[in-house]
This record gives sequence, C-alpha cells and structure tokens, in this order.
Amino acid sequence: MIRFLEKHLGKFWLVIVFAFLYLPLVFMIVFSFNSTRQDSRFTGFSLRWYEALFNDIRIIEGFWTSLKVATTVGLLSATLAIFAAFVLVRYRRFPGRSMFSAMVSAPLVMPEVIIGLSLLLLFVGSQNLFGFPSRGIGTIIIGHTLFGMAFAVVVIQSRLQDMNRSLEEAAMDLGAKPYQVFFLVTLPNISQAILAAFLLSFTLSFDDVVIAEFLSGPGVSTLPQVIYGYARRGINPTIYAAATLLIFTVTVIVVSYALWVAHSARKHAREVAAAQRGELKSLT
Repeated sequence: MIRFLEKHLGKFWLVIVFAFLYLPLVFMIVFSFNSTRQDSRFTGFSLRWYEALFNDIRIIEGFWTSLKVATTVGLLSATLAIFAAFVLVRYRRFPGRSMFSAMVSAPLVMPEVIIGLSLLLLFVGSQNLFGFPSRGIGTIIIGHTLFGMAFAVVVIQSRLQDMNRSLEEAAMDLGAKPYQVFFLVTLPNISQAILAAFLLSFTLSFDDVVIAEFLSGPGVSTLPQVIYGYARRGINPTIYAAATLLIFTVTVIVVSYALWVAHSARKHAREVAAAQRGELKSLT
C-alpha cells in the first residue's frame, strides 16, 4: 500500500489540483444550460439563458466596452513595455536606473485597490483644477495600462535577456543603423514575447473589476462590473452563460497561440538545421 501511494502520489496530487482549479468552472458551464434558476439541481437542458444573454443590453454594452478597453490597453502596454524593457536590458548603467526599475515593477506587488484609489484621487484633483479628465473609458484605459504594463515588461524583458546579441552586432557590422537594428532585428526576434505581453495585458484588463470600479464614470461599465452587479443581487444564470462564452473564447485563443508558437518553433528548428547542413556542405 505504501509503495502504491509513493508511486501514484504525484498523479493523485495533480488530479486534486486540477479538480480544485477547474471543477467550479465545469459546474458553472453545466448550470448555464439549466432550464431553471436553481443552482443546486440540474432540472433539464435549455438554452433560455443564452437567449436572455443576447437580449440583455447591459451585458452586451459591457462586453463591447471591455473589448475596446482591453484592446487599447493591450496595445499601449505592449508598446510601452518594449521600450521600458529595452532600456532596462540594453542600458545597464544610467542615472535613476534602480528607481526606474522599481517604479516599473511596483504595480506587480501593489494591491489593485490601492492603485484604483490613488488614481481616483489623482483624476478627481486634476478635474477640479483643470477640468479634465472626466471619469469614463479614458480613465479606465489609463489605470489598466499602468497595471498591465508592469506584467508586459516582465515578459519582454526576459526574452530580451535570452536573445543572442551577436545578431544585432552582425547587423551593425554590416552597416545597419541603430534604429534599423531595433526594427529589423530586435523586434522580429522578440515578436512572440510581444504577442504574449499583449495577450496578458488584454486578459488582465478584460478581467479587472477593482480598478474599473474606481475609475469608471456614470453610464460606463465594463463586463466584469456588470457581472459583479448581477451577482450581488442573487442568482442569475445569464451570467453563467456569459462566463461560459468567455471561457470558450479564451480557450480558443490560448490553444491557437500555443499552436502558433509550436509551429514557429518547429519552423525555426528546420531553418537552423538547413543552415547547418548548408555550412557542412560548403566545408566539404
């Protein structure tokens, strides 16, 4: 018995972890097809809550608001993170580097409620003094970009540190200008990290409810805010249907990205192998 436990303990523990993570999602998906509002007993298969979802104006408007905000935040966070990571990796010594690195990483460990509250005070003070900005989509984008950029920098910085510098040096030896090296050599080599940073920032923004609660204005609500408002008032299987569609969409995106990365890795390995075979033939 002891030998059996020692042999299968890892697998048993893995099953427990996956059950803890994903079993609640399975129950939510199942009850999104329930024919009644009960969440303790499955009374029959029905698509009534998906029909109610597509007729719910608040959820639809919240979804499009979240999509616009998250897309903008993903682009801004990835773009700013490229330059921040490039400075931190390529320029080891400059005045204020330690402070810059600490400030870029601060949102990683800062509670979201503190970020949201501090930005709210900043925007309210700015509006009282200058008349702008009014709280709405713009302020949510600013807050989410501040939050998402910190995560994007970590992703891109790690890729830049692993990148072979000899590629950039070879380009400069061949007469390329620094900006040409950056756009023609560096960016293509870190493109996968940039895409990963975009997707991470997009997901963090689309999922966030704390910062959005502080920075949203009248008539502006993201999808997580709408879902949170519905959940506070009791059971509403419509939000189960909305969450199920989001899970399906995210799963498709993640699987597609993983397949693209695997395909790119295989293609790169074939190109390297072909180049090595060409060098061997030239030597012989």
